[in-house]
Amino acid sequence: MDQKRLLAAIAISIGILLVFDVYNRANRPDIVAPAPQASAPAGPAGVPQPSAQALGDSLTAATDAALPPPARVAVENARVQGSISARGLQLDMLTLRDYNETVEPGSPLVRLLNPRGRTDGYFAQWGWTAADGRTRVPDINTDWRVAGGPLAPGQPVVFEWDNGQGQIFEAEMRLDPNYMVSVVQRVRNTAAEAVTVLPWARIRRERTPQIAGFFILHEGYVGVLDGRLTEVTYDAGKKEATTRRGPAFEGESAGGWAGFTDKYWLTALMPQDPATRLRHSFRHISDNGVDRWQADIALPAPQSVAPGATGELSSRLFAGAKEVLLLDAYRSTLNIQDFDKAIDFGWFYFITKPFFYGIDWLFKLTGNFGIAILIFTFALKLLFLPLANKAYSSMAGMKVLGPKMTELRERYKDDPQQLQREMMALYKAEKINPASGCLPILLQIPVFFALYKVLFVTIEMRHAPFFGWILDLSAPDPTNLFNLFGLIPFDPPAFFHLPAWALIMGVTMFFQQKLNPQPPDPVQAKIFQWMPVIFTFMLASFPAGLVIYWSWNNLLSMAQQWWIMRKHEAKKAAKA
Repeated sequence: MDQKRLLAAIAISIGILLVFDVYNRANRPDIVAPAPQASAPAGPAGVPQPSAQALGDSLTAATDAALPPPARVAVENARVQGSISARGLQLDMLTLRDYNETVEPGSPLVRLLNPRGRTDGYFAQWGWTAADGRTRVPDINTDWRVAGGPLAPGQPVVFEWDNGQGQIFEAEMRLDPNYMVSVVQRVRNTAAEAVTVLPWARIRRERTPQIAGFFILHEGYVGVLDGRLTEVTYDAGKKEATTRRGPAFEGESAGGWAGFTDKYWLTALMPQDPATRLRHSFRHISDNGVDRWQADIALPAPQSVAPGATGELSSRLFAGAKEVLLLDAYRSTLNIQDFDKAIDFGWFYFITKPFFYGIDWLFKLTGNFGIAILIFTFALKLLFLPLANKAYSSMAGMKVLGPKMTELRERYKDDPQQLQREMMALYKAEKINPASGCLPILLQIPVFFALYKVLFVTIEMRHAPFFGWILDLSAPDPTNLFNLFGLIPFDPPAFFHLPAWALIMGVTMFFQQKLNPQPPDPVQAKIFQWMPVIFTFMLASFPAGLVIYWSWNNLLSMAQQWWIMRKHEAKKAAKA
């Protein structure tokens, strides 16, 4: 019975890891739970809302080329550089100074936003819709007058446009030292009659981005609306938009935020005042076979601006890296609800995020995330020491009882029920719980998943080196046995990827297995013998940091298990 339980625990572990290995490979289709269809009050009948096709988006590339180049306002602080197009009021160039595309020396900086005319067009824009059908509002071709510049911390920029009908439109922008842009949109009505307009802000993607495509990572539309996390993948959004013949998602929320998330980057819109209610939409349009995407915010109803009055909307745009501590700071200082959930910590959020804090703190002490992971693993071992000691003591006892168990099986091989009773009596007499031997394996499962998430989704682990050939703990070990670790100029297929650290992990697992009591059943014994090989190939494509953790954990477990077994054997010998 004891071996069956242990085998079941191991089978469950292997099964879960196999599922991860299957789904965590690149180029998998998006999978997501159905997006919640939050209801929101519609605007007055006939009032146009921000749409994917409105605002002069029919402007062709040829027309674009015929126009003179737009004026640009530089955007710069210590962490970003880019520019805003004064035509259409678009933030459409943004480069992140702290991040390179690869670990190679001289690799280009990550460019997050690009103008709409490019195939990778990705930009933010602010504007108005004429809800009364007669007020002239700025569109994507409008050239704004600029006061100030460049846009930098402590240096706001004001964009202004006069529609010639008595309304003056303004957009005042401010940039903080990191990735947040604050925008106040105003319309001053100097005419004799009231006007009705709808201010909005949007983030637009001109193509479906290249996604990582991993099952455990969400990429696409994301937001927190009325305290609820909302996630819609591109595939699900396209299907939903087609079914509804409208937005893929619509919702109304006080505060909150919404936008597009990639593995490491985020663009998101939100109100400056968390009490402000806004409509949030996620839209898809197919234009000549090209998928275009939009996330937008707007007031729930148009503003009626009386003569001499001013209507306004204050919002923020985050465009940058999903750094844990930075998102935490924005959540606290700007009261942006659950802004840290832009990082996909998953179901084990309550474990994963504390794990990140612990590893990040150790990194600040050691200067190396790999060393931080090793120290963190050692600390976890100390934390679970009482449970592990009990488990290994039970396993040591089982190993000592091996000959007696074999004798019972021979004596009662034709009477399974009596064999079970005799085995239970033997366990009771020796004060051994056979099920406790499963604990070391079961305890590793949530730790493994939590560490996997930390390594996979946090940008702090991106391009973090260890020692030697490991230049990125979040990527698989690049070495390969099948080309003699680079000595042979041969690039094996992805299936034949067997790196050095996976082999180290397999060897440590093999020797650890030798310390455990061997199953008397030949079939079970064969399965146990193949386990190190199976795990070696399974973990070959996992992040190097995770394989290093597993190898180090095996070494610590072996040392602990060897010490407990020696102690147990000495105790038994003293009694004899």
